Amino acid sequence: MADQVTVQDVERVAELANLELAPEEKPGMVRDLNAILDYVAELSQLDTTGVAPLSQVTELEGAGGAGELRVDVLRASLNRGEVMAQAPETDGTFFKVPKVIER
Repeated sequence: MADQVTVQDVERVAELANLELAPEEKPGMVRDLNAILDYVAELSQLDTTGVAPLSQVTELEGAGGAGELRVDVLRASLNRGEVMAQAPETDGTFFKVPKVIER
């Protein structure tokens, strides 16, 4: 299959993800992303007629023992006042955190 992802695509995605890629990393990313897309295209050609869709893909459902999911039960949460009193900075309702994105 012809390359679907270009160096320009990789640069744009890196920009959107706020990542800095070294020039020598870009060709490898192009190769890897195209390999992934080729594999997905190969999978999409499989005949799945008669295969029922899955609603649970792990072995957890009905497995019993350690693999069983916990029961979803409503229970009391932490006291907001006590938690906020221990926070380094708060407005009483929310935690205040430093800005991490500089754009």
